[in-house]
Amino acid sequence: MRTPIPTPADHTTLPRDAVAETGGSGNLGDLPDWDLTDLYPGMDAPEVKADLEKLQKACADFAATYEGKLADLDAGGMLACILAHEDIDRTAGRLMSFAGLLYYQNTTDGARAQFLQNCQEKVTDYTAPLVFFSLEINRIPDAQIDAMFDADAELARYKPIFDRLRAMRPYQLSDELEKFLHDQSSVGAAAWNKLFDETMAGLTFRPEGMDEMSIEATLNLLSEQDRAKREAGARELARVFGENIRLFARVHNTLAKEKEIEDRWRKMPTAQTGRHLSNHVEPEVVEALRNAVVAAYPKLSHRYYELKRKWLGLETMQVWDRNAPLPKDEERVIDWPEARKTVLDAYAGFDPEMAAIAEPFFDRGWIDAGVKPGKSPGAFAHPTVTDAHPYVLLNYLGKPRDVMTLAHELGHGVHQVLAAGQGELLADTPLTLAETASVFGEMLTFRKLLADAPDQAARKVLLAGKVEDMINTVVRQIAFYDFECKLHEARRTQGELTTDQINDLWMSVQGESLGPAFTFMEGYETFWSYIPHFVHSPFYVYAYAFGDGLVNALYAVYEEGDADFQKKYFEMLKAGGSKHHSELLAPFGLDASDPKFWDKGLSMISGMIDELEAMEA
Repeated sequence: MRTPIPTPADHTTLPRDAVAETGGSGNLGDLPDWDLTDLYPGMDAPEVKADLEKLQKACADFAATYEGKLADLDAGGMLACILAHEDIDRTAGRLMSFAGLLYYQNTTDGARAQFLQNCQEKVTDYTAPLVFFSLEINRIPDAQIDAMFDADAELARYKPIFDRLRAMRPYQLSDELEKFLHDQSSVGAAAWNKLFDETMAGLTFRPEGMDEMSIEATLNLLSEQDRAKREAGARELARVFGENIRLFARVHNTLAKEKEIEDRWRKMPTAQTGRHLSNHVEPEVVEALRNAVVAAYPKLSHRYYELKRKWLGLETMQVWDRNAPLPKDEERVIDWPEARKTVLDAYAGFDPEMAAIAEPFFDRGWIDAGVKPGKSPGAFAHPTVTDAHPYVLLNYLGKPRDVMTLAHELGHGVHQVLAAGQGELLADTPLTLAETASVFGEMLTFRKLLADAPDQAARKVLLAGKVEDMINTVVRQIAFYDFECKLHEARRTQGELTTDQINDLWMSVQGESLGPAFTFMEGYETFWSYIPHFVHSPFYVYAYAFGDGLVNALYAVYEEGDADFQKKYFEMLKAGGSKHHSELLAPFGLDASDPKFWDKGLSMISGMIDELEAMEA
């Protein structure tokens, strides 16, 4: 099923700390806003009421027609059932996409928050009769399901959906319990997620000597050229996080305990199992990725940050120096028209079709780029439903990293447009592959900028920026993953965790991942509190590292001159969630289950650091 409600954790680049706020478009040009009328004319539109009524009736009719009867269907009957379910998903997805996108445009607007909550509760109530579907599917013998696939090629197209449902068989609860979990979802984790979002959006910061600002603007200070501003931003973040840390600890404790209870009832062996199942990826593949990255810390992050320490002329780096620009980095603001041209030209250089798919995002109100009060932090691309189109949210500031964020989110958008042909049930891509097009789009944009660099100094700045982005995508995300693993394990085995205990878990991975070039200010131990992925999507973060490693390996194949690469690449994106990662990578001669696969991807980052070191010789 496709996720109907967009969240800051859906395809977001927030953990890279690459977004920020100016309070207006300034000299950035005319920044686009969303036009959500392609979904509905407004919250009070009769079409919203009509679709809610349609959804309620369709769900009731579906249950009346199929509940208790799935095992008796022939192949044609099962296909009709699947198509009816797909139509229900499309209606629910349109409603919740509209409500969610409206809300994330302004999370402090009470009317939007009320509309989202009301829609969520109604959709949850109306779809409750559908819970039987997966439960009954999983009780049908394998031989009977396989015979249906053999009898009907159109039904066989949906085999991946059945495979994913049936992978949950060992962890399935009774029908009554599954229905209970469905009914209480809107006041369980979803309510805590909403509390987190609204609290974070409402925080205000006043760094020393500066005006009051939001979290986006304050995070942006961490990449300022002026070190005093970076320090002021970091210390103010620590102060405000510290003042609110008990609430954030309560959110994390509650969500981790709720997850532990459900996992225990389902008899899932680890806290990560559910994520691996939803990603359709084997635990050993994720473990191989994690181990490869941790083993590479010394030759990646430790080595790069030692170089950066010397460039900045510091005896030791502080956390506010991690994303500092290089001393010779231009503080140039890139306006919106130039950002658009840069990304579209890079996409067209790979294949004109890629640019043609991306262009409507700029012209038809599919991007919300400006910074506004109450707007969700970060960036994401949400696919909505297959008979509409994706929407991209940015907080565009005009920094080079913001251009890369634009390239990243447009990559998601292109992927979602291409995959829409699979239909509602098969279009959604597992998280492990969801970052493929986005990171590839970034790489295309980076390579174009690098090729156009006027001199060695400019090339060095670009290379260093790309290395930092890759470290933030790979090293930082695996450190996040390790923190989550430790947090959930501690909550399972030790019970309620104090803020100090959570802080200690955070710091236990930071020094290891960042390396000896750093010391850590007092207060940095609370910086786990603002990462939305830990709240919205536990263990999501390894998908970033998975995607980056996969794309690095893919790009190496592209650079080797595979004549059919573009064709294979588009076919991979069009597949959406209809194929396993092994099937999608096979045409490129790649295998993610081979530990050497990850080393190949990591070697691209190491090679860029080699080039930077050579520039110092």
